[in-house]
Amino acid sequence: MDESIARALELIEDGRVHQHVVVNAAKIVAAVESDSVRETISNCAIINADGQSVVWASRLLGQPLPERVAGIDFMDRLLSAAAKKSLSVYLLGASSDVVTEVEKQVRARGVTVAGFHDGFWRSQFSDEQMAEKIREAAPDLVFVALPSPFKENFLRDYLEVMNARLCVGVGGSFDVLAGVTTRAPIFMQKLGLEWLFRLAQEPKRMFKRYLIGNSMFVFYVLRSYAQRVRGARWL
Repeated sequence: MDESIARALELIEDGRVHQHVVVNAAKIVAAVESDSVRETISNCAIINADGQSVVWASRLLGQPLPERVAGIDFMDRLLSAAAKKSLSVYLLGASSDVVTEVEKQVRARGVTVAGFHDGFWRSQFSDEQMAEKIREAAPDLVFVALPSPFKENFLRDYLEVMNARLCVGVGGSFDVLAGVTTRAPIFMQKLGLEWLFRLAQEPKRMFKRYLIGNSMFVFYVLRSYAQRVRGARWL
């Protein structure tokens, strides 16, 4: 986490535009099965493991990650840094009620909010127009709480248009901050069972992603491990 925050602040200061991404088991599966997804992830300036299963897999496969860096925790630390360094932020995603509540919370922390918008702008204007609105607000940081792969593709396609120093994908973090959903207890997070907690909260939406996606993730990890043992190339 400390390394990721330090790197994020370096990127904000270098004057260019950058994309952040977190990967979990489902996103790893998508990257294995799609050249486009893999390329989008690989081109991001910061890639964090937002899933304990990814950390465990990295250790099994001989390229160990030091720890999990959850998107919501990364966002929390960046907001603290933004308040100290007078960095402005734009909040994009979730429902209108949720993003409005998150904006109030962020302002209460002493962070300058350049603007905010819910994740349903397509009923009003195009993706490019949304990106232009963000550019006009001129934020240093953009937090994007949209589903995957929507947020990764949107950031990839309109990073230059938005012209923010760092765009951070935070998934369902806005819903958690607004109290719409709840994070798993710490012990479940440490055991890598946060997915089970979310499945219990949203069984219809999460069933395919977790039960089917996690099974494919285990298959790909074991396949890679077997290839590594045989001296074959990574995937």
